[in-house]
Amino acid sequence: MSLVSASRLSLAYGPKVLFDRAAFSIGPHDRIGLVGANGTGKSSLLRILAGQIAADEGDLVFRRGARVGYLPQDVSELADLPLVDAVLATVPGRAALEDRLAGAEAALAAAATAEEQLEQSQALAELHEELDHFEEHYGRRRAERILSGLGFRPGDLDRPARTFSGGWKMRAALAGLLLQAPDLLLLDEPTNHLDVPTLTWFDAFLRGTRKAVVLISHDRDFLNRQIDRVLALEPEGLRAYAGNHDDYRRQRAEEEERLLAQAERQEAKRAQLEAFIERFGAKATKARQAKSKEKLLEKMEEVQVLEHRATLRFRFAEAPRSGREVLRLEGVRKAFGPRVVYRSLDAAIQRGERVGVIGPNGAGKSTLLKLVAGELAPDGGEVKLGHGVLAGYYAQHHFERPEHPEDAAGAMRTFGTLDPDRTVLDTLWDLVPDRGEAYVRSVAGSFLFSGDDVEKRVGVLSGGERARVALAKLLLVPANLLVLDEPTNHLDLDSSEALIDALKGYDGTLLFVSHNRSFLNQLATVIWEVKDGGIVPCPGNLDDWLYHQRQLEAAGAADGAPGAAGGKGGDGAARAAPASEKERRRAEAEARNARARREKPVRDEIARLEARIAELEQDEKETTARLADPALYQDFAQAKPLIERQAAARSELETRYAEWEAAQERLQAMQEG
Repeated sequence: MSLVSASRLSLAYGPKVLFDRAAFSIGPHDRIGLVGANGTGKSSLLRILAGQIAADEGDLVFRRGARVGYLPQDVSELADLPLVDAVLATVPGRAALEDRLAGAEAALAAAATAEEQLEQSQALAELHEELDHFEEHYGRRRAERILSGLGFRPGDLDRPARTFSGGWKMRAALAGLLLQAPDLLLLDEPTNHLDVPTLTWFDAFLRGTRKAVVLISHDRDFLNRQIDRVLALEPEGLRAYAGNHDDYRRQRAEEEERLLAQAERQEAKRAQLEAFIERFGAKATKARQAKSKEKLLEKMEEVQVLEHRATLRFRFAEAPRSGREVLRLEGVRKAFGPRVVYRSLDAAIQRGERVGVIGPNGAGKSTLLKLVAGELAPDGGEVKLGHGVLAGYYAQHHFERPEHPEDAAGAMRTFGTLDPDRTVLDTLWDLVPDRGEAYVRSVAGSFLFSGDDVEKRVGVLSGGERARVALAKLLLVPANLLVLDEPTNHLDLDSSEALIDALKGYDGTLLFVSHNRSFLNQLATVIWEVKDGGIVPCPGNLDDWLYHQRQLEAAGAADGAPGAAGGKGGDGAARAAPASEKERRRAEAEARNARARREKPVRDEIARLEARIAELEQDEKETTARLADPALYQDFAQAKPLIERQAAARSELETRYAEWEAAQERLQAMQEG
């Protein structure tokens, strides 16, 4: 039996029809991804299922007793209680059960006869049994486990819920929803405020539930792992597809190819019929056949091919090549009051690297990007942009502060910030005042702003539309270093994928913060983990980092296994663990940072050698190509310098290769040691 059944659902806002006579059903264990472009009605459909708004027409039938839990993109407020109590208060029925228990205790105290006391005692025992069952499934211990998984510390549990930031309130609302364990979970972009460690926990938690789920997400990897069915809001209406998001894209492409082929065959048949009618319609001997062909032509239904919805299509402009070292942080310190974010941060980014910054919320990821962008000044140390670096910064909060030009202090243009009183057209034109309106409109059009849309004030745009304006600003001014803070927030899945494709073709350097696993996996070549007031670098993408973490956990578990510390000579006590988990993590972080500092000179040497080897290889390649020209040898005076240059390049290459191998061996020895 279906958990939910919908038929003939329709919803429109003025002339804009979101869906028309849509029909679908949700089974008790269905895991559905709801996909579609921004503005097509995904969130509206979730709100209809949650009972927050009503459809214009149609029927929505739930199984008797089915409970629905809904997590919107934005949470308004939580109960004005300590955090854990605010989460417990979200479970329906708790207050009523406690009232019944208090009433039963009062009735027992007022009982005048032995029979009344026995009757009230039995009722009270049943209520206590019901309360025990309630506490087991919806009690404080389970709430604390969920809150811990979502990144809250033990000291947060008794803090007033109203004192948390918007992102943490969203997590608390998600904790309440998971605690309720409803029959149907409606999740609208639940990963928007989750850092990577918390997202990993939530991913596993959600995959472990057997409840029905309807999920909206712009993270393709997350969506693929969670769903086995897709409901897609397409131009032709609401469509259902089996499988995950990749399966849906494949089926959609196959369907489009099949319909196009069918339409082509039908068009050829139509042309054949029309030619026959035109040729033989006036001939008496063929008139009957021509009439028959006319009737056949009239009955022929037109094949409806799939309509393409407009999507982002753009690429970043080429920028002048920067120096080899694009960014260097030396001894950077930053604190906010007593809270120290960075103690003495040393790091560097080389040309062409794509650095993904991860870490728990509040660790200092956005602070790092603001320090690099010049939005914040360090309390100590230096942030240096390399030679020839032209940088652009995409801010996470578009209205946070006005845009500023690059100045002598090294601040970079902040293309993510927007003036809510400017129109879309003026916002873009301000960056290229020497270009014509047609050019600026064409750029706006590639970001889905066409016609009168470009005259809208930025302040009235949706979050996704503002994100597209900020991206368009990045496109207009060439930059060879892009600093991006959560660029996929507020973008739908197709727009997020379009941005990934554009950045894959970008030949500059990237430094970015993202919670989107698909974004990190497809773009990052280095992961910087912000931890304990510093940065722990890890080569590769997010999957490589996660694999490395599992290896560290496995090694730690092996070191801590019973008997492992006893070893030879009974020296287990001499190697006692740190006094607390926090101290253990700090000791590990300090050891990693110390190792990174020891390895840094060798890594820098390897980078220098690789850059020189690349130059020599290119030089040797060009010289060899020129020497392949037979005409060159007609004048040996011209050929001789090229031959000597080729020989010198090859000789130095041999030397540099040997130095590179030796440096790699030293680095490997340091890592193994």
